[in-house]
Amino acid sequence: QVQLVESGGGLVQPGGSRRLSCAASGYIFSINSMGWYRQAPGKERELVANIITGRSGHITYADSVKGRFTISRDNAKNTVYLQMNSLKPEDTAVYYCCIRAISSDYWGQGTQVTVSS
Repeated sequence: QVQLVESGGGLVQPGGSRRLSCAASGYIFSINSMGWYRQAPGKERELVANIITGRSGHITYADSVKGRFTISRDNAKNTVYLQMNSLKPEDTAVYYCCIRAISSDYWGQGTQVTVSS
């Protein structure tokens, strides 16, 4: 059974940085993309960043995080990272990783990131 385990969340001051990691245990056949979503209280879940695992390696970022967040991956380890810099209070949310494969989508349990002084 595939499980996604996220880590790296916590409390950070405005302007600070945080790195999230998401590692998949178990084999996932034919991964199409790996990404991060977030959900703030009272809001819908939104895409933060996504990376295509094929040759293109195309990356998509939400406008709100462009220039501040960087997504990366280690295909061999089935791990995806999200480097978050210049964090703002509005980045406060539960962050979820998602791996989309040919047969199914896999979601992590979520990790809380709180940006506050």
